[in-house]
Amino acid sequence: MSGELSPIDKAKFVSAKRAAQYVEDGMRVGLGTGSTAAWLVRCLGELVRDDGLKIKGVPTSSRTAQLARDVGIEVITLDEAKWLDLTIDGADEFDGDLNLIKGGGGALLLEKIIATASDQMVVIADVGKEVETLGAFPLPVEVIPFGWQTTQALIEETLISMDVLGRTSTLRMNGQTPYVTDEGNHILDLHLNRIGNARQLALVLNQMPGVVENGLFIDICDTVVIGYGDGKVEVRDINEGTVATERLDFVESDNLFSDLTE
Repeated sequence: MSGELSPIDKAKFVSAKRAAQYVEDGMRVGLGTGSTAAWLVRCLGELVRDDGLKIKGVPTSSRTAQLARDVGIEVITLDEAKWLDLTIDGADEFDGDLNLIKGGGGALLLEKIIATASDQMVVIADVGKEVETLGAFPLPVEVIPFGWQTTQALIEETLISMDVLGRTSTLRMNGQTPYVTDEGNHILDLHLNRIGNARQLALVLNQMPGVVENGLFIDICDTVVIGYGDGKVEVRDINEGTVATERLDFVESDNLFSDLTE
């Protein structure tokens, strides 16, 4: 089975497999959204089934909730959990300070709520997600549908005074209709190319009427687990200031890889 996976999928898998080691029996765990997070949910499902791991998962999207149930993870709401021991999620970009851009999968609002309601956030990513400066990936901003074009114009006008290279934005589409998040909102993708002051931009965006949340995750991530296509994994802990490198054996598992929902 390993021969059928591309190097990028191998990198996603080994980062997810390594991050699964942070999950302990009895934990309440936030489960991210996206292709890398899907590997993590599958890895945890295998531990639940084969090793008797008992956890409660709080998903960041309806897609993740369905996948978690499919692999045998007990799913609860954040209101039921109250607080989480750990959240494991992917990222579209991360920098050297472990600040992130998230929301490419359309779940940034719930992802940020759940991540900030956790004792620890671990990000899993392939090495291609690391950047020197955030902004190459379009920054998602979740907005309410009412007056979204006015909100878009306000955002673009405000970007003139921000330390960014690009100032255009596009409404995310789902075919011929606007994309709708699980919370019933739209997403504007900001094409900034480079964000000079991510902390300032995050604060300014969230002060605008019509903006629900933005995809800049500042001072939220504690650890990033970076996967490589050859099975190498690098673990960076921002709190401890440590960097550790190890190699994971790529074990074939039909149960793990079958019907993986991207």
